[in-house]
Amino acid sequence: MPIKLKQTESQLQQQCVKWFRLQPEFRNYDGNDLTGHLFSIPNGGKRSAVTGAIMKREGARAGVADLFLMKQTDYYAGLFIELKVGKNKQQDTQIEFEIDCKWAGYKYAVCRSLDEFIATITDYLNDKP
Repeated sequence: MPIKLKQTESQLQQQCVKWFRLQPEFRNYDGNDLTGHLFSIPNGGKRSAVTGAIMKREGARAGVADLFLMKQTDYYAGLFIELKVGKNKQQDTQIEFEIDCKWAGYKYAVCRSLDEFIATITDYLNDKP
């Protein structure tokens, strides 16, 4: 019987970004190439104490979402996406960041699969609040 390996959040994020960048309709979206407008915010991961202190002084903030789509719609200033797999839940700092995003006029979504990511992107770009 084959062993089913758990997907990591990094693997999910890589799948989501790959899917987004391969969509031909995003290469000429309202005359713009959206493929470079979705980017990661490398805020997590293990780092030395020195690097962590430098990043904090540079403005790093705990809880910032994994991805950002730099595209305004009629309803939102942009889209932040937090990726979670399995039973992982948002940390308190991530919930605080979500609240701040919504207050500032941004859409915030938590996606647990590639299908959820695709639906979130599709709804967002079709101006569904």
